[in-house]
Amino acid sequence: MLLHSRIEGEGKPLLIIHGFLGMSDNWKSLAPFYATEGFQVHMIDMRNHGKSFHSDEFNYTVMSNDIFNYCQHYHLEDISIIGHSMGGKVAMLFATTYPDMVEKLIVADIGPKYYVPHHQDILAGLNAVNFSTKPSRAEVEELLYPFIPDFGTRQFLMKNLYWAEPGQLTFRFNLPVFNAKIETIGEALPKGNHFDKPTLFIRGGNSKYVLDADILEIKKHFPIAELITIPNVGHWLHAENPKLFFEETILFLK
Repeated sequence: MLLHSRIEGEGKPLLIIHGFLGMSDNWKSLAPFYATEGFQVHMIDMRNHGKSFHSDEFNYTVMSNDIFNYCQHYHLEDISIIGHSMGGKVAMLFATTYPDMVEKLIVADIGPKYYVPHHQDILAGLNAVNFSTKPSRAEVEELLYPFIPDFGTRQFLMKNLYWAEPGQLTFRFNLPVFNAKIETIGEALPKGNHFDKPTLFIRGGNSKYVLDADILEIKKHFPIAELITIPNVGHWLHAENPKLFFEETILFLK
């Protein structure tokens, strides 16, 4: 099964892999900037997300294989990858598994370490929505609010709502599988995996996902990695300061 994607521009292949509960659509405003710099941008929907296929199998190995199959289908080589959060974990595993296919790697606000599951409130909110009552968008947001008071996070999740048929909203992502497999999201990169080519870790100054204490672990897997901090932004750094995110990443890619 092939992953769904939005492709923009011509030139060197640049794959963009979204985070958990995200989709390719999250990157549509940034993609044209990379396209004008000579990249063919592939904004990918990972399995169980966006418009890609749903599957009971959900772990980093199968997601990395999905990216491999995608590259084979489109005859992509010497690719660069930007991966955010869960997408960064996929990108790290892919680059360390198929280093010959990857030229440059950008990992946005995630490290190779293990992360304790921390999406419980979000999942509780999503599970509180009963679509059989045919709620409106406003009613869905009202149900999410007690669990997810942060406006930005709610709007990010609301992007996943779509009309399955007239009068019937539902989520695009595969919520039952996320409920069952939430442990897999925090898994660490396997110990012996390393990628010796140019790698950029880019983190949000207000985010706690990548700490100074993690640099040693990052260097074990990515010996020539650089780390850049975007000030005054959190985990969704590319959405909070797209201009600076683009400037730092294009500098590295070029």
